[in-house]
Amino acid sequence: MEQIQIIDAKNHVGETVKIGAWVANKRSSGKISFLQLRDGTAYFQAVVVKSEVSEEVFHLAKELTQETSIIVTGEIREDTRSKFGYELGVKEIEVIGESHDYPITPKEHGVDFLMDHRHLWLRSSQQHAIMLIRNEVIRATYEFFNNNGFVKVDPPILTGSAPEGTSDLFETNYFDHKAYLSQSGQLYMEAAAMALGKVFSFGPTFRAEKSKTRRHLIEFWMIEPEMAFMHQEDSLEVQEQYVAYLVQNVLDNCDYALDVLGRDKEILKNYTKLPYPRISYDDAIELLKKNGFDDIEWGEDFGSPHETFIANSFDRPVFILNYPKAIKPFYMKPHPTREDVVICADLIAPEGYGEIIGGSERATDYDYLLEQIREAGLNEEEYSWYLDLRKYGTVPHSGFGLGLERTITFIAGIDHVREAIPFPRLLNRIYP
Repeated sequence: MEQIQIIDAKNHVGETVKIGAWVANKRSSGKISFLQLRDGTAYFQAVVVKSEVSEEVFHLAKELTQETSIIVTGEIREDTRSKFGYELGVKEIEVIGESHDYPITPKEHGVDFLMDHRHLWLRSSQQHAIMLIRNEVIRATYEFFNNNGFVKVDPPILTGSAPEGTSDLFETNYFDHKAYLSQSGQLYMEAAAMALGKVFSFGPTFRAEKSKTRRHLIEFWMIEPEMAFMHQEDSLEVQEQYVAYLVQNVLDNCDYALDVLGRDKEILKNYTKLPYPRISYDDAIELLKKNGFDDIEWGEDFGSPHETFIANSFDRPVFILNYPKAIKPFYMKPHPTREDVVICADLIAPEGYGEIIGGSERATDYDYLLEQIREAGLNEEEYSWYLDLRKYGTVPHSGFGLGLERTITFIAGIDHVREAIPFPRLLNRIYP
């Protein structure tokens, strides 16, 4: 007798099979017990009919507790009433590991409680679906960049310099030298682009910010492409193609997960339509002012309500172009006709999910960059290697960073970015 996974039930209709699973939930109705089973691939129902099994098996089915692991034997049947489409008619049950007083019951729990039990919360149907979408986004990321001629390069996690200032960095003592947990791999990816042309990194990044919001994490994963001989407009095309590719692949390969989450697929389909709209920072400020936002002035960064309003003014993700120089990092290229803005863009997701990409064309003038480093109060010696890139065959180049967890939150349509991480890393658990 073959042992199968739940996701493959469609290939075994009418066959008697074995499945290793956990009991996610159960209910009884007189002479029938319904077991909600999961095995890591999907969820479906197993039906135990008293007249079709031994008295011992029926009694065992009624006594099973939440998250008890079992080997169940039965016949795969079509079930048109369920979204999954199949169920198991049970013949035998073997208990593998008992479970008692499981802390996450079907009742409502707060996010903090669930994150404290994240190692168990992952077993829920919604979290299972989110992890399937996370896996698909990661798979599609590698596919997109590999198909477009990018080379993956791994920047260091411990760094000696800060790409965006030191106010939100985790500092550590590295053999009597200051070092920082990586805030971004971007500067190193610029060096890699000068060697390999088009590169991307995919790794953990850190922000020492006490921001406990539904959008922010202290440790998260970032995808950071960097492209030599590429100006900002070309980079924007890569960015929108990449995001649309991720959305389309989730639509193509995560139908079951999207159904579990109740995500509107028609809305997602709209996010694959290119090009994405573009609006300048200047026009975005004007749009907000015209619509009653008197809490922001030109030169200030957007808050969550501002980004949400701007994004909701369009029906797809929107690029906000050319922010004020004073609120952006030192490495961005100055605008050719204005001294107060730089050539950059943030991609704002609709439905209130905020910024998912930040990118820019990079400054290439050695003297300009040195001046910016000095004005930012950064250590020139620590950035000598970065300045070397402008001394030895510099070229126009652009890049961007996409936050993995926030993008998953947006595509999956979930409420909180912490639901998009597999486990609550230490840094995301202990901060006030």
